[in-house]
Amino acid sequence: MFHRLMKLMQQRKMLPRISDTERLALEAGTVWIDGEFFSGRPNFTRMLSEPYAQPSAEERAFLDGPTEELCRMVDPYELAQTHRVPDEVLDFIKQQGFMGLLIPRKHGGRGFSTVALSAVMSKVNGHSSPMGTFVVIPNSLGAGELLAHYGTEAQQAAYLPKLASGEYVPCFGLTELTAGSDAASIKAEGVVFADDDGSTKIRLNFAKRYITLAPVADLISLAFDLHDPEDLLGQGRHPGITVAMLHRDIPGLTIGDHHQPIGDGFYNGPFSGTDVVIEPDAIIGGPEFAGQGWRMLMEQLAGGRAVSLPAGAIANMKQVAAMTGPYSMLRTQFGIPIGLMEGVQSKVAEIAAMTYLFEAARVYACSAIDNGEKPPVVSALLKSSSTEYAQKLAIHGMDVLAGAGVMQGPNNVAAGAYTGAPVSITVEGANIMTRTLIVFGQGATRCHPHALALVNAVEADDVDAFRTQLLGWLKHTAHNWLRTKVLGLTRALFAQSPVSGPTATYYRRLSWASARFALLADLAMYLLGSKLKAKGNLSGRFADALTWQVLATATLRRYEAEGRRQEDLPLVRYGCEYALARIQEAFEGIHANFDAPVVGWWLRHPAALFLRMNRLSEGPSDRLLPAVAGSIQSLNDQYRRLTAGIARIEEGPTGAGRLLRAFRLHEETAALRKRIGKARKSHDLPGGSEYEIVDAALAAGVVNQAEADQLREAHTAVLAVWEVDVFKPEDYFRESSAAAPSADEPAPSATAAGQH
Repeated sequence: MFHRLMKLMQQRKMLPRISDTERLALEAGTVWIDGEFFSGRPNFTRMLSEPYAQPSAEERAFLDGPTEELCRMVDPYELAQTHRVPDEVLDFIKQQGFMGLLIPRKHGGRGFSTVALSAVMSKVNGHSSPMGTFVVIPNSLGAGELLAHYGTEAQQAAYLPKLASGEYVPCFGLTELTAGSDAASIKAEGVVFADDDGSTKIRLNFAKRYITLAPVADLISLAFDLHDPEDLLGQGRHPGITVAMLHRDIPGLTIGDHHQPIGDGFYNGPFSGTDVVIEPDAIIGGPEFAGQGWRMLMEQLAGGRAVSLPAGAIANMKQVAAMTGPYSMLRTQFGIPIGLMEGVQSKVAEIAAMTYLFEAARVYACSAIDNGEKPPVVSALLKSSSTEYAQKLAIHGMDVLAGAGVMQGPNNVAAGAYTGAPVSITVEGANIMTRTLIVFGQGATRCHPHALALVNAVEADDVDAFRTQLLGWLKHTAHNWLRTKVLGLTRALFAQSPVSGPTATYYRRLSWASARFALLADLAMYLLGSKLKAKGNLSGRFADALTWQVLATATLRRYEAEGRRQEDLPLVRYGCEYALARIQEAFEGIHANFDAPVVGWWLRHPAALFLRMNRLSEGPSDRLLPAVAGSIQSLNDQYRRLTAGIARIEEGPTGAGRLLRAFRLHEETAALRKRIGKARKSHDLPGGSEYEIVDAALAAGVVNQAEADQLREAHTAVLAVWEVDVFKPEDYFRESSAAAPSADEPAPSATAAGQH
């Protein structure tokens, strides 16, 4: 019976066929807490025992010392205007070992933990992305990481010390005109041939674009499709995607032009090569690693997506929080701080809570990587969600700052995070593709306790394994159907929680959510099968449900790891209620769009009605907003903890320094303003804001001369924050420059890309 059933499934293609490139992606990395949610019965006790680490004393000294010093060397606004990182800044980056943070100590690097690496990236990239790319790119997917993991001993000895010292500035050439998110479709080609002297060589033709640091790179890690017609390398006639190293001065390479990225304009550009000839020894790992490039990339991206881009995104969240909270209390309208108005308060609260939540996810995921995990699904969902919410919070910040946010200049403290957000959303797998194809598409097969094993059994024609996995899967579905009903009817009241107290409800409701998620995932895989790949909207909703289960768990992990700080409880409540509401929204979307006979009708109608009536959460209550927003509306310890990790802001006459100086002065005069306000209510002073009636308060003896001077200083500082930059005509206008290539006249690199 099982043999006939297996044959039927093969004939009707009821299970998705896994291509070679997909299999490499599926087999890369490890299953982490994502597998708990596909089980339908998450073990929160185990998840709370997962590491939640902090940088070591040595790493902390580097963050507080050289990293802070580097940030002080750069004026972000000035650098954004000039697009040129000063030589002394680059020299400092190289001398202090910023380019070798992930390179092992034995090869001259610092060998930092992932948690520390992420923290350094967060601080420098959050301060200035043009400067930050000289730290992020050398310590991300590229020559240093690939050589450290796959390079031959000779390659490691020759290249890693020079990469660590900054003698070589690296870039990674993957993206092309016809291969963006679908990186496996690259057209860059390498052909193995025998030279006139009989030696084996590789001839390359390629055109790459969007390559960060390309204009100034000395060493390129080039991804290309390798063909070996005569099998000279012994790896077959078409080994496939391969990664090799090219030096800048190699004949046939054209490099040095710039793209102009939106926002701060970091170093980024195209390069191309015509009949570039390299030795097989240039392949990372040597000739025997020909065709192993895709596996190498997938294995490193499995954990890498959780590091660099989330670090930058979360730094921008912290920057927005650090500026928006104080500004909302300095700016007044209708006689009160706008941060106390409910509409504004709701924006500030979401900024504060999401900053807490995503920082929790950053540390939790990086700690897992340091603990030996390489979770591709969690890495992908963290990359896509953190960059999306960095943009969302930047928009909230712009809404609150209003005119002060939309007028550009050195005093605009919001524009950088706002204009730079689309870059992170686009790179390392565009978020649209990551959400609709990768997170659930990879998660459903890899993280499910039976799916991949069943597919493998069918492909291997192994009846015994097929029977074991099929029966196990059916049992898994039955258990989750029963759990969903019981937990739904009781609203998870009797579900187990690893903790007691006010957060216990979130563990219970996440158990309920997990059971429903696992059941719906099973139904989708049973009834839609191979069609599920094409249903990106449905897959995206499953991805949303998984994403917010992971993020809520990270929030709870942080709360426990940091000692259950009572003042952070409103942030945890907000974050978990928000996450549960997003999971509920995803479930409703899945039910409404489940296109399958009979079961689809049931989910769209009777089951959907019960789902809407019996919700996981209605979202954060308005009652939470004052406390959550208040966490970043006062210069106290909680504000400092929530915004920790960005470059230290020194008080000064412009920008963020001007804002925080005004806020400090404003808070220091709070008691004086309260005294004046009390006198005004007693009709001892005329009407007006406390700052405006200082002279009357001094004359009436409500404040003394020193206190009046203190109030005037604070008032002057506050008014300066309300101001925006003004430019003289000679500074505002620029002479016209040569026109950029039109759409009908593509740049040479774009034309070349279309030829390969």
